[in-house]
Amino acid sequence: MSLRLPQGERVVKRILPRGMLGRSLLIMLVPLLIVQAVALQIFYGSNLSIVSRRLSAAVAGEIAIAIDSIERNPTSSHRRVFELIRTRLELEMRLQPGTLLPEHSRPPAIAIVERALLTALAERVQRPVALDWQSDENAVIVRVQLADAVLEVATPRKRLFSGSLWLFVAWLAGSSLLMFGIAALFMRNQVRNVLRLARAMDAFGKGRDPGPIRPSGATEIRQAAGAYNLMQERVRRFLAQRTQMLAGVSHDLRTPLTRLRLSVAMLPADEAMRQDIADMNADLEEMDRMIGGYLAFVRGVGEERTAPADLGAILDEVAARARRSGGDVSIPAPVALTLPLRADAFRRALTNLVDNARRHAHRVEIAAQALDNAVEIVVDDDGPGIPADRREDVFRAFEAGPDGGTGLGMTIARDIVQAHGGEIALEDSPLGGLRVRLTVPA
Repeated sequence: MSLRLPQGERVVKRILPRGMLGRSLLIMLVPLLIVQAVALQIFYGSNLSIVSRRLSAAVAGEIAIAIDSIERNPTSSHRRVFELIRTRLELEMRLQPGTLLPEHSRPPAIAIVERALLTALAERVQRPVALDWQSDENAVIVRVQLADAVLEVATPRKRLFSGSLWLFVAWLAGSSLLMFGIAALFMRNQVRNVLRLARAMDAFGKGRDPGPIRPSGATEIRQAAGAYNLMQERVRRFLAQRTQMLAGVSHDLRTPLTRLRLSVAMLPADEAMRQDIADMNADLEEMDRMIGGYLAFVRGVGEERTAPADLGAILDEVAARARRSGGDVSIPAPVALTLPLRADAFRRALTNLVDNARRHAHRVEIAAQALDNAVEIVVDDDGPGIPADRREDVFRAFEAGPDGGTGLGMTIARDIVQAHGGEIALEDSPLGGLRVRLTVPA
């Protein structure tokens, strides 16, 4: 039974970065932004509010003084009062007789400053007011409704805003960008070492030999690189020991095999023994072919180097060899693909597959196509096929087939394909028999 993630978790997994660099930077960036947001909220929500109230109260008080002066001297000229307020308090005032306030005020630039100014005006002036934040980029126009006129006051913005706010915001943004840039630089170097280790592992798993890598980066990455180098050396030593052991086994087996051939050759060639001698020679040839084929495979995997190879030429050669042996083998379309291969070993794998199909079928077709990052090769035949429950058995070493074969052909083929980092699978063929599908990284 498959477990399905909740909808929320699936959405989060789609949103989150997939790479290590992106996730590492996200882990550092989110707490940083939270801390900065809390600090900004504390400053903006408390300190700025207090400062704005005090600045607004001072401006509202000065406007209230000007209004009191106008109302106490209704018949005198207000020019001298306005000039005094302009020079001493930096407020530009103008009286507009016979006018009324506009019905609405334009939206402010910062809401907290507008609320503080409106509150201060309501407390100290106690008259209808309207604020204009758009007409003058350097001042806020405060209009106060008097009995028969409107008092217009141009208040410099610097008297209502605290300059430390923008300095604090700039510091938060600048420090965040600086810390994020430094973190990204260091994390990119660490991720580069991880990717280099991953590429070396991938190449080694595909049968290529990138050689040992130089440990660099954090201590854990250096330990992983050292463990990879040690593993690579152990695998090489194991392959060399296996090749040497099988070479010795081959030599030891072929010596008595040669003696057996001589003994069989010296048997009397009368009519009664002729068939027995032929059967014994066939068995000896089969034994020699089995030993030679497996030893050649081991030597090819252990010694042959990966190099760019023409897959189309290899397929044509395998098909031509099968035709010379009497098989009906065809390649429906020409193949023009070049990929890194151990050419001799890969040729041996394809030969085993085609020979196996040829022995059980009348017609064999070979096709290849390029995928995104791989090449797919299929070998189809019109033979009896293999039941689905027995397909894995044919890959076991020395598992004899229906024709009494040695049981090494399919095993060797899969070992070679897997040594190239690929996969091999058995399926039903459109021709009615068996399809062998090979997928090899390009």
